Amino acid sequence: MTTETRHRTDSDTDATTTVVLDTNALMMPVELDVRVFDELDRLLAANVDLVVPSAVVGELEKLSAGAGNEGVAASVGADLAADRCRVVDTEATYADDAVVELAERGFDYVVTNDKPLRDRLLERGVRVIGIRGHHKLDITEP
Repeated sequence: MTTETRHRTDSDTDATTTVVLDTNALMMPVELDVRVFDELDRLLAANVDLVVPSAVVGELEKLSAGAGNEGVAASVGADLAADRCRVVDTEATYADDAVVELAERGFDYVVTNDKPLRDRLLERGVRVIGIRGHHKLDITEP
């Protein structure tokens, strides 16, 4: 896997806000009917550089081999990561640890709906974007 496989758009070179997405964030469109990218545009109103750790892509690929809604959601999530995000390698191989590693590099936000991961990030002073109500995302400040 390459370190940086794809940029969201050509305008990302001027990106001012970097957002890390975790596994369940990329599965939200299927599992929770959340339009993640539209919601990020609504919340942040800035050029956004979307970043996914390679460990998250690996986890999505494993989950996509499964049956049912989770397999479909993971397959869609893997496609979204490839099409809309920049994939970066990390030293951590476990997806949650890789997300934390990137957040600690100074990226602006992390999108997750995973409560233990959310708590780890908030303890480290990272702003977290997560689901609020039905189909909407919201920012939680540390």
